[in-house]
This record gives sequence, C-alpha cells and structure tokens, in this order.
Amino acid sequence: MRTSRRIPPDLTPTPLARALAASGAASPVVDLTLSNPTLAGLTYDRARILAALGDAESLRYEPAPLGRLEARQAVVEHLLRQGRAVPLERVVLTASTSEAYAVLMKLLCDPGDAIAVPAPSYPLVPHLAELEGVRPLTYRLLPCDGWRIDFASLAAVLDEGVRAVVVVSPNNPTGSVVGDADAQELRQRCQEAGVALIVDEVFWAYRYGASGPSPFARDQGPLTFVLDGLSKAAALPQLKLGWMTLHGVESALDTARAGLEWLLDASLSVSTPVQVAARELLATAAPMQAQIRARLAQNRVALAEACAGLAAVRLLPAEAGWYAVLELGERVDEEGVVERLATCHAVIVHPGFFYDFVRPGYLVASLLPEPTTFARGAAALQRYFASRSASD
Repeated sequence: MRTSRRIPPDLTPTPLARALAASGAASPVVDLTLSNPTLAGLTYDRARILAALGDAESLRYEPAPLGRLEARQAVVEHLLRQGRAVPLERVVLTASTSEAYAVLMKLLCDPGDAIAVPAPSYPLVPHLAELEGVRPLTYRLLPCDGWRIDFASLAAVLDEGVRAVVVVSPNNPTGSVVGDADAQELRQRCQEAGVALIVDEVFWAYRYGASGPSPFARDQGPLTFVLDGLSKAAALPQLKLGWMTLHGVESALDTARAGLEWLLDASLSVSTPVQVAARELLATAAPMQAQIRARLAQNRVALAEACAGLAAVRLLPAEAGWYAVLELGERVDEEGVVERLATCHAVIVHPGFFYDFVRPGYLVASLLPEPTTFARGAAALQRYFASRSASD
C-alpha cells in the first residue's frame, strides 16, 4: 500500500528501542522514563472523579465547537484559583494540547508554511507540524545560560517568515522557565514580525517554589494562545480535555475565535462526559499538584545525592517540571550509555538526542516514579557513573 509522505518511510524500531524492549522483557527494570501519572502510584480522589463521570447529563448531546458553556466556565474558575482572570469568551476547549497545536497550525498556516519550535524540547511539536504539512524551524535554548532563548537563532527563523513561534515554558525536559525580560523581548519581536505566539504551559503548576502570573497572558501585543489541560493540571491524561486561552488585541482575537469555531465544528472532538465533569475534575487538581510537587522534590534530592561527587555526570539545575537532565561529557555515546544502563544495571533513561539537544552528552530521567522505585534507579545510576569515574 502506498502511504502519504506524512508517514515515515521506515517505521522499524531502532536498535536502541529493540535493546530496551529486550532488556525489559528479560528482567524487571526501573523505568525512569515514566511520564504516565496514572501508573506512578499516586493517590487520586477516585470517588469524586468516578461520580463526576457518571452524571446523567452526559447522556444528552449538545454540540458546542468552542466547548460547552459550563466546562469553559469551570476552566475560568480553575484559572482564577491560579491568579489568572481570563474572560469566558477567551477560553476554547480541545480534546488535548496536541489537538490544540494541530488546530492552531490549521488556523495560522497554509501547507508549506513554517513555525518556529524550541530545541531542546519534547519532540511532539515538530511531529505534529509535519502531520499538518507545516515546516518546523528550530531556534535554540542556550545551555550555558540556564537554557534561555538564543535570540540570534530566533531572529534567523523569523527572517524566514514563520507564521508562529512555539514556546514551551516550563520546558520539557530542561525545566527552564521563560522569565519576564525574555518574554517581553519575545513578544516584542513577534509583534514586529506579525507572528503569533503559541505558549505551552502544561507544566506551569510544577514550578519549584516560584509564583506569579504567566508573562504571556497579556491583552496587548501579538496574538497569543496559552495551552494547558487535564493531563498535567489534574494528572488525568486519559480524560481528554485541553484548553487554550486567547490574548492580544481585540480585533485579532475576534478573527482567531471565529476561525477556531469554524475549525473545531468540523470534528467536535471533546466528549460530553468530560465536559460535564470538568468542574469536579478540576477541583481535584490542587491536591494532585501538591502531591506531585512533593514527589518531584523528594526524587530530585535523591538524584542529586546520587550524582554528588561524581566526575562522570552532573545534574543540571532546573526551575520546574517532571524531568531531570544529566550532563555527561561531549564525546559520550548517549545511545551506548542508555543501552548499558538498561542491560547491565536494569534502569531505563532517555538519551538526550531524543529531545534535540545541541550536542551529544545528555540523559533525561523522569522524576515521577514512586520514590522507593526511583531511589533504586538513582542508586543504579550512581553505581554506573561511579565505575566510569573510577576508570577515567
């Protein structure tokens, strides 16, 4: 069968993927790539969640392209608890942040147009862009400066005529957060170039001790779409509900909202039960976030202690997020390290190239696993890197 050019010509698992699968099948491993909160031993308010999903109102279908009124109002109330006052008419629901990206690319881009995406970052956005017939052009985050935006590389892609700039803040996996000064410069450059901003803030609730509003939710400046959803906000990725809030000058907002309504009317993909349950589901968000933040802090301390005093590896600072970045030497074979950790030490981490780091020599570990399990993984990492340090 002939498939479209959107489908990669070779979908055969890579040698690394095959090796990791084989090691997991051969013996139990500690998976430090775990990103699914429902498998991480967290405590959910099961009764409240299940009761909300059983509401009889879910049996009645009322198509609403931008989202049902009561569900959007629930998001407004959730944002207000975070200190963000967003008018109801600026909230749009989607089935996920992935769908939000896809819809926004349809709104902003013609086939063959380009968007700017950060690197390093989670590789989903370039993949989604290619599925929409949009070219992802990379701008860099600078490792020597706490992963701040490299505005020279951003200027280069703006000069190529991108239609939107994607910002992931907090970034996955670096844990970096775009500060007020960089956000102001970014907004100014996008305004001057006539370019929209797509700001992914799904990890906003998982900043380490920080507070304050988003620097991107502004009424003036470039047309801006800020994304979030139940997946991270309430640790409920299986209940497909995302949202975007719209910011910018009123005339641009009216055009964007009308376009989004037309696009979303074609699929009406957000299910009725999750919209009916939205208020109750979002009411569980704060305790889940507190539980996860405590776990992230505990596991990060365990990883820092495991790396302390080792010459072969360094835990990089972070401001937020579910992940930790380990820096190795520039000439280190990431793929080889990951394979040896899996086969010889029964612990799985991600290689840095998965996230498009600027050079080789990084590993990424999830901080989400249950602490006892994570401690075993951290100890395995310590043994491996201690042996490397001793051999250097």
